[in-house]
Amino acid sequence: MRKSHPVRRAVLAGAATVSGIVLLLSLKPASDPGSAQAAGQAPPAAAGQAPQGGVNGAVTGDAAQTQYGAVQVRLTMANGKITQAEAVQAPKGGRSDQITASSVPRLNQAAVAAQSADIDAVSGATYTSAGYKKSLQSALDKAKAAGGAAQGSGNAQTVTGDVAQTEYGPVQVRVTVAGGKITKAEAVQTPKGGRSDQITSASVPRLNQAAVAAGTADIDAVSGATYTSAGYKKSLQSALDKVPAGGSSSQAAGSGEGQAQPQTQTLTGSVAQTQYGPVQVRVTVTGGKITKAEAVQAPKGGRSDQITSASVPRLNQAAVAAGNAQIDSVSGATYTSAGYKQSLQSALDQAGG
Repeated sequence: MRKSHPVRRAVLAGAATVSGIVLLLSLKPASDPGSAQAAGQAPPAAAGQAPQGGVNGAVTGDAAQTQYGAVQVRLTMANGKITQAEAVQAPKGGRSDQITASSVPRLNQAAVAAQSADIDAVSGATYTSAGYKKSLQSALDKAKAAGGAAQGSGNAQTVTGDVAQTEYGPVQVRVTVAGGKITKAEAVQTPKGGRSDQITSASVPRLNQAAVAAGTADIDAVSGATYTSAGYKKSLQSALDKVPAGGSSSQAAGSGEGQAQPQTQTLTGSVAQTQYGPVQVRVTVTGGKITKAEAVQAPKGGRSDQITSASVPRLNQAAVAAGNAQIDSVSGATYTSAGYKQSLQSALDQAGG
């Protein structure tokens, strides 16, 4: 048998070693973030880094009534995060001015720091703090609904309707909507005390079921619970108004070029309390423009009837023409005009405008 020559073995071993080194140097680590970016891929997110995306713009929560006055919170959002919080309504007059001045700035800071409504009450401002947190949660619910709609109509959204005042107490409804359908309905506020407890326990579960079954606020009143049913339906409609239209870009609606039709939303603003009664505005927005405005609540009784009938149509026209809440007050209807503009701005905040 022939034996390999020692020199030949050394040459072959050296060639194999050089080849292996060249091969190793030609390989790039799969975890190299630079190579991922060069290939058009985002590098892995750092631990604890918040994902990008989410609602942007201003969102105004529902006004929360307290023993000393209304509290209403407006948030400024960027990529789904609270960047600013402010109270657009707070208790006023007498001792309330001092309490508001000392507590609201602290509550604003806490909201931004916590990024939720789970914040501590300010000592000495129990009622203001409770109202603040309630309105803050309402604003966050609206932001969540808007963000969910932007990600696709199949995502679940939780939306809380405005409080509907009834003869026996407030009613407020919260719904969960997924794929354009109501999947859950619940009453977060209902009349309480005495006979109301029995009526509420018997009627609300049936109203919840009816809302899910119908998918709208067009549901029958429960016998023996007329006022509760009416309040439930009103708050339910308010919640549904706050759900932005899902609108798929694949729906050409008859367009030969396959372009999506402008998205239409119907939005109801928060109730604005005025010296002569509440004002609440509902707008229809298509393609980012106001196409219709109407007052679903306005001052009534005596002289107010005449003022409302003369001023509200003009305010509606002005809102459509301006496309925003920067409209002139109607002469002789100062309070109604101010309430209208406040509720209109609240509705537009829900649309992101």
